[in-house]
Amino acid sequence: MRPAAPPVGEPTRRTGAFVRRRDRIRYAVTMVALALLAVALTAGILAYDNPMPVGSDGFWRIAELRVTSIAVILVVAFCHAFATVSFQTATSNRIITPSIMGFEALYIVVQTGAVFFLGASGVAMVTGTTQFLLQAGLMIVVATILYSWLLSGRFGNIHIMLLVGVILGGGLGSLSTFMQRLLTPSEFDILTARLFGNIGNADAAYLPYAVPIALAAGGALWWRARRLDVLSLGRDATTNLGLNHKREVIVVLFLVSVLMAMTTALVGPMTFLGFLVAMLAYQFADTYHHRLLLPMAFLLGYVVLTGAYFVLRHVFYAQGMVTIIIELVGGLTFLVYIMRKGRL
Repeated sequence: MRPAAPPVGEPTRRTGAFVRRRDRIRYAVTMVALALLAVALTAGILAYDNPMPVGSDGFWRIAELRVTSIAVILVVAFCHAFATVSFQTATSNRIITPSIMGFEALYIVVQTGAVFFLGASGVAMVTGTTQFLLQAGLMIVVATILYSWLLSGRFGNIHIMLLVGVILGGGLGSLSTFMQRLLTPSEFDILTARLFGNIGNADAAYLPYAVPIALAAGGALWWRARRLDVLSLGRDATTNLGLNHKREVIVVLFLVSVLMAMTTALVGPMTFLGFLVAMLAYQFADTYHHRLLLPMAFLLGYVVLTGAYFVLRHVFYAQGMVTIIIELVGGLTFLVYIMRKGRL
């Protein structure tokens, strides 16, 4: 027997990513605007201040040299966007980033230790494809051990895991600071260039390894987007809907650790980038559907990074040290967000 049709004039009840049609239109318009802005910024990076005539062989040769920077920005934006949105969903906290797990502190202590024990030549010891993969692998292993241990057994508490991550990060940061104090001025200058999130830190030889690994981890998160939607409802709701909450959290955190290891080993630390793009994605998308949130966060991350790279390279001639702008804008956005909410 068919259910009775709703009375004429009464709106049909439905569920979906958007409640109202205008919200769906606003999302589509925002995505188109971000895509156009991304194309314009990409063209600006490739063509601005190119001394050769447009369309000539020399012009395209210079543009090809800049394509590597575009590829690195794409990887970094993709990793930070997918990792941060998923991490905030898994931890049910919208103001933290995966950096809290100590990825950046571990990267800094490895770089500092190389210079501290081997001198200025130590930078060469942590540069290269093998070293890149070893650093990324070390970060993944440490993070996996951390959350596998703290989310199982008698602990089983994600808040304890986050607290331990903060403490370990602080301890590694103190160790790095101690070693940096003992360096000579010339060694410290060489090290400082490695500790800023810099697009110039990336080597094109890393991309054939970083791109497929990042795409695999990000693709897995995309494929599990509906599970992320359920996970965002909290532990009780997730369990009641038939999912193993602890297992889902561990899988998400593992994929997040892979993404963060790739971007940190590739360009260095960028603490506030993930928070910035995730918060803007939630504001602009106005939905909790992860298959819509993730691509918007990625586009926002790319626009933010390309904009910062363009300004620093062609206005301040800082050669791609985008973390200067990212940390400033991200930190101010974090303060504004907290002051508006009035609570953590």
